[in-house]
Amino acid sequence: MIFHHFGSYILLLRKVFKKPEKWKIYLKEIFHEMNEIGIGSLSLILIISTFIGAVMTLQIAFQLVSDLIPSAVIGQINRDSNILELGPTISGLVLMGKVGSAISSQIGSMRVTEQIDALEIMGINAPGFLILPKIIAGVIMVPVLVIIAIFCAITGGLIGGSLSGAVAPSDYIQGIQEGFNGFTVTVAIVKAVIYGFIITSVPAYKGFYVRGGALEVGQAGTKAVVIGCIAILACDYIITALML
Repeated sequence: MIFHHFGSYILLLRKVFKKPEKWKIYLKEIFHEMNEIGIGSLSLILIISTFIGAVMTLQIAFQLVSDLIPSAVIGQINRDSNILELGPTISGLVLMGKVGSAISSQIGSMRVTEQIDALEIMGINAPGFLILPKIIAGVIMVPVLVIIAIFCAITGGLIGGSLSGAVAPSDYIQGIQEGFNGFTVTVAIVKAVIYGFIITSVPAYKGFYVRGGALEVGQAGTKAVVIGCIAILACDYIITALML
């Protein structure tokens, strides 16, 4: 069954990336999906990332109780943790729950109401028209959201550490600046691009081939989120092993 679904997924992607007939229509859809995925998820990413950064600072300060370890290390650990792991992966999992379920439900509803069949009868490449704009928008906007998430997490760490007294703002800022490796940002962007592809393509596949009614559409959305989260975590391990 796994190989059957994987093969169907690959064949669907082949249809998705077929050369579009009219780019103007696709561009309009791409901008619409960029607004839905990016702007629609911005507030959620801001809130979650800020609190994660604040909590991480408190937890790191709680464990670094030795007088031999300078307080600046707290900012350094929080920075690297958020850039390499928490920023991309937590954002990817959150977006899979929000964006992935919406995509699966939208396309699944079109399938059970025979709107996709109507598009195919009119000679329109339904997979390309419905899925390609979502994939392009996801690959563009998820890295942007991840960069914002990293910035908010580091800022949230500064705020949380200052309010709780766990670390002085000057020590935290010093830790952020010391020993920074720009390659970690590259790793985060690579993860974000791949996550963006997974977040949009996997739910689209589950929704495109759904059969039945409203109950099956809901089940397909749930399966899409579960499979997508597992795929994100697996890709997280593979990218980390290959690039670090």
